Amino acid sequence: MRFTPARYLYVLAFVVIAGYAIFTLRGPTGVPGLLEKRRQIELLEKRNAALAQENERKREHIQRLTSNPAEQELEIRQRLKLVHPDEKVYILTK
Repeated sequence: MRFTPARYLYVLAFVVIAGYAIFTLRGPTGVPGLLEKRRQIELLEKRNAALAQENERKREHIQRLTSNPAEQELEIRQRLKLVHPDEKVYILTK
């Protein structure tokens, strides 16, 4: 089998392309970069799910406060530390 100059060029071109492919796939934008992006996407999806769950919990809390005056008053007493004018407040220290 005789090797002609054209065949040498084809082999050389194949080696150069294969080398470039290996170099590119091993670099930061290759397979390691792809795996890192997938990991980041997974983390962000988990965070989005947690935030969506927290939003839903807060919506339910707001709905309970708007529909139940007793719970609304309890929330005001706890958060704002407000009392009725005829009540006495005792502060105990340890």
